[in-house]
Amino acid sequence: MSEHRDAPKVHEPHVVREDHIKGPHDAKEINPKMASDIAYWSKEFDVTGDQLHEAIRSHGTHVEKVRAALHAHKAM
Repeated sequence: MSEHRDAPKVHEPHVVREDHIKGPHDAKEINPKMASDIAYWSKEFDVTGDQLHEAIRSHGTHVEKVRAALHAHKAM
């Protein structure tokens, strides 16, 4: 028998770090149904998830349109 079979497996929990958010699903479109996209683009645009969702509702999911709308909103 193998020694590995008798040894208990030790599983360490995966640590989620806020500074390690994966890239977007698509670099040109934001998928508002994907939490990872909302997390990524919210951080990228320095807005809350709610602010990002509002911009998407008003301007669509194209990254550049959302970026322009959020930039214009911050300039006010």
